[in-house]
Amino acid sequence: MASLAISSTHLGLLTLLVLLAPRPGSSSWDSQEVPPNSLPVTRTPLNDLPSLSEAEYHVVIGYGTPAQNLNVGFNTRDYGPTFLQCKPCGTACDVPAFDPSRSSSVAQVPCGSLDCPLKTCSGPNCTATTVNGNGVVLPSITVVTDVITLSWSPPTTVGNVRANCLLMGTRTSDSSSGILDLSRDIHSLASRAPSSPDTVAFSYCLPSLTETQGFLSIGAPRPEGNITYTALRRNAAFPKSYLVRLAGLGLSIDGPDIPIPLGDALIAVRTTFTYMVYEPYAALRKYFRSQMAQYQLAPRLGVLDTCYDFTGLSDISVPTITLRFAGEVSLDLGVRQKMYFHRRDNRSLGCLAFANPAYEFPSGVAVVVGTLAQEMTEVVYDVRAEKVGFVSNRCD
Repeated sequence: MASLAISSTHLGLLTLLVLLAPRPGSSSWDSQEVPPNSLPVTRTPLNDLPSLSEAEYHVVIGYGTPAQNLNVGFNTRDYGPTFLQCKPCGTACDVPAFDPSRSSSVAQVPCGSLDCPLKTCSGPNCTATTVNGNGVVLPSITVVTDVITLSWSPPTTVGNVRANCLLMGTRTSDSSSGILDLSRDIHSLASRAPSSPDTVAFSYCLPSLTETQGFLSIGAPRPEGNITYTALRRNAAFPKSYLVRLAGLGLSIDGPDIPIPLGDALIAVRTTFTYMVYEPYAALRKYFRSQMAQYQLAPRLGVLDTCYDFTGLSDISVPTITLRFAGEVSLDLGVRQKMYFHRRDNRSLGCLAFANPAYEFPSGVAVVVGTLAQEMTEVVYDVRAEKVGFVSNRCD
């Protein structure tokens, strides 16, 4: 239903008559054109409140020769290299795992080499060990390189992609077979994939529903038309991440503009909610609550402290929220981008999807833009030109 995909405008309060109604079936892409060199992105339903390390969005890649297909999340922050569940994996083999013994192109990274991130390795290979409860020493991580196959038409292979193989009881934090690194790191897929002056490093559109698909595009031609760009910034605390300047928040046509203190905004794809330093978050919360006073407040839900009980309601109004980036770039958030519903099939409990975290922000960082705020928007990483672009309503 078209009204479910409506984005915010500056017309005061946005009324969604169909917000609580079930969504009828629809095609994966509707009439939206998918970029070349794209993999389908699926959304994994979360039954519990997401943690800071949840990966809700997954793609299928091939690793090794012949390619072994693996369902993986992806990450744009500098938490580390690509991680894969690998064999032998002992009790952790409850998801498909990469078997190095079946690949003719796999290579071990030598211990002590510049490509080995493990400072505690010993022996010839870049391998870390752990001791189990019986005192037996087992390999827990070994670092390898191999070929990634991206199965669009025709398929593309990228050689010498480094991965941390998780072994013998060590496993990824979610239900996937690994995490694909798309950071600025020289070993990431974004850095190693073929590129040219006419292409962008990658782009993605995160779907907002489990029955639809988004896309992850690698090395596709630079988008044209209705796209706006804001400049990438550098931060010593996150040298391999993608940061932009978020100048402020726009709140409805007659609401206040909330400035963001000088500081960068991290764009994250493994963080669900948008986190802000206290002052702008407190101002947002105060305004949001004043405009939602007609609804019954509900107890906080984890880090989310502005929640409402919508039981029995089919008509709710939600204030407009616009992210204002440097360069006069604006991103209007639809209801599904600014509200978190504890169960998407039963939207009786909804919370403002912004929070002030319990931890202290690193120096120079004021905001972490989470995945809910990015859903349905194509986010374009033109790393060669040092800019990030936004195209609204590119997937459902």
